[in-house]
Parts: sequence; structure tokens; C-alpha cells
Amino acid sequence: MAVGCYPGSFNPPTVAHLAVADAGRRQAGLDRVDLVLSREALGKPVGVGPSLDERRAVLEAVAATRPWLGVVVTDARLIADIAAGYDAVLLGADKWVQVVDPAWYGGSAAARDQALDALPRVLVAPRAGHRPAGVELLVVPDHVGHVSASAVRDGHDVAAAWILPEAEASGLWR
Repeated sequence: MAVGCYPGSFNPPTVAHLAVADAGRRQAGLDRVDLVLSREALGKPVGVGPSLDERRAVLEAVAATRPWLGVVVTDARLIADIAAGYDAVLLGADKWVQVVDPAWYGGSAAARDQALDALPRVLVAPRAGHRPAGVELLVVPDHVGHVSASAVRDGHDVAAAWILPEAEASGLWR
């Protein structure tokens, strides 16, 4: 069974998250994609929005109707550590920029390179026109690159259509 991971805070889970997970499943021939929540996400403020348990419950509701989708919570924070043991890791282009930044590895390019060497197959979703070179790009609908969980949290009018129905039904992001 081929399994991929898609790390994120999913605060809230959006149509883009689901589109990236599905594109990764299809493009990489994965049997399952795990949406992976870190207990303490690297580079994300703590205590913003719903709790980890609340977000996990919403993701489990999303996965309940999609047998190819799983939900995992981890203590790992670096993408290389989260992706250990998986066949593929799915990321947005903005996250890939962080993954290759030595700042996340104590400023060490050598530590970054070691982490990159440990990654399984990497599939990156373009984001708002940003198409990183040197990685395998996911084929996702163009509109997905403009979807922003931050815009949903901030209450932007256009963003109301971006939240998944299970997340909207939970009432956690109102």
C-alpha cells in the first residue's frame, strides 16, 4: 500500500487542501493520503483558532466520506521528520520555500541538505503563480493556488466558499 502525507495546520481545512490531497493521490498512485497535524506546528502561532483536537475532529469528519484519506497527529515538526516512513509528501509551494530555508535547521545548509535527502517523493502544489523549480509539481486547478485558510479565518467575502462543508458545519471558524 502506497501512502503519502500532507502536513498542515488545516486551520480551517479548505477546498485547496482537499484538491492537493486528491491530486497527490492520483498523480503519485497513492492508496491513502494522511492529513498530518503537528501538536506544535513549526512556524505557526500557538493558540490561534480551534484547538488541535477540534481540528482533528473536523478532519476526521472530512476523511469519513473519503476512504482514501486518513488523519494523523504527530509530535514531529520538521517536514523530513513528519514524512519519515511515507512514500510521498505533499506540500504547497509556500511550505516548500520553508523546507529549503536553512533557517529552519538552525541556519545550517548541511542540516537542511541532510533533511532534504531523507525526504520521500516530494510533490508540490503551485500557489498563486509560484511554481518552484526542481521539484515535481502537482497538477491542481488554477483557482486552488489562490485559496487561503488565512483569508477564511479573516472573514474575507470570497473566502467563504473555500472552507470545506465539514469545517463550516462545525461552526469553529465563525
